[in-house]
Parts: sequence; C-alpha cells; structure tokens
Amino acid sequence: MADHGQVEYATATGNDLPAHEATYKNFILLAYVGCCHVASIVIGLAIVGTTSHWLVAVGLMILASIVAIHGLATGSRAPSAAMLVFSFLALALTTAG
Repeated sequence: MADHGQVEYATATGNDLPAHEATYKNFILLAYVGCCHVASIVIGLAIVGTTSHWLVAVGLMILASIVAIHGLATGSRAPSAAMLVFSFLALALTTAG
C-alpha cells in the first residue's frame, strides 16, 4: 500500500521557483520564435510553389533566419511577428502580380 506520510516535495530544500519560471519563459520564447520562423519558411516555399519567384523566397528565408536569431538573442517577440506579417505581404504581392 502507498505510504500516506507527508509529501516530500513540499518540504524539500532546493526548490528554485525563479529558475523554473525563467526556464518556462525561455521555452515560450523559443516556441513562439520557432513557430514564426517555420511559418515564414513555409510561406517562402509557397511563393516558390505558386509563382516561381526564387529570389524573393530565398531572401525571405534568409531574412527570417536572421530575425529568428535576433529574437532569440534579445528575448524579443516583436521582430518575429513583424517578419511573419512581412512574409504574408510578400506572398500577397508575388501572387497578385
């Protein structure tokens, strides 16, 4: 049978909540920037698949990689979101004309 004693975690020494919160914050940043980066690359592939504008697509993918590295280095989410909007605009402009 299970021991119904006191829970060890609640009384354990060395619980470092600020480190856990910092790790969670970094994970969320990585997931956000990574998703925006992958979406920008997929949009670049869509540009190649629909219009064959290779130069625009390759430039978009290189720029998306630079923005993702910058976002991870600085901890900012705004550049990745702006890059995603820019990618959608590039897709709209290349397919419209």
